[in-house]
Amino acid sequence: MPITDEQAATIKKQILTQVNNFPEEQRNQAAEQIELMTNDELEAFLIQNNMIRRGENLSKSGLESENSASGEQQCVFCSIIEGKIPSYKIDENKKVVAILEINPISKGHALIIPREHVKSQEKIPAQAFTFAKKIANRIKSKLKPKPREITISSWSMFGHSIINVIPVYKDENILSPRTKADEAELNKFMAILSPKKIQTVKRPRAKKIDLRDSKEIIRLPRRIP
Repeated sequence: MPITDEQAATIKKQILTQVNNFPEEQRNQAAEQIELMTNDELEAFLIQNNMIRRGENLSKSGLESENSASGEQQCVFCSIIEGKIPSYKIDENKKVVAILEINPISKGHALIIPREHVKSQEKIPAQAFTFAKKIANRIKSKLKPKPREITISSWSMFGHSIINVIPVYKDENILSPRTKADEAELNKFMAILSPKKIQTVKRPRAKKIDLRDSKEIIRLPRRIP
């Protein structure tokens, strides 16, 4: 079912609230992009960002109402956390999970997902942003994006607030076009960006011989005067 003008206005208003988190030089440009989107372009944007499925009724998707119970039950990010949906995990801790975006804006685009279902950006735990900076530094070190390096921005459009960590190679931002990454590429970046595990080699213990329990007769060499 096509997006109506009323639905488009509501969704654009929600997206515009995210623009305030952008760097100042990108803010005006992003806001203008949103306002100029046609209903068809807006629907394509939502599909690209996995916010709705093609042909899905928005009222059932949870987008129009963040308090929708059905939207929360169908939350794709909670399903990822619970392992119901496969993902390309690059790191995790007790508060968040970091995965690769399967429809990335740029190579190495990562998502930091709070384990708790948080509906607003204000409720994203501080530890999540600290972890996002850790992942950003790792991406910066491994992939060396230029000229603007990394942008970190929270996003709350699916009833579950997350953090985007986007390497900037040219002038990418959260509204830039996305491309579907193939499995080989995702596995490659997962290997590069996952923390290296230090493997320790366990040496076998030397077997102790208890001479008291030995039935063997130990002969000492004869002493020569």
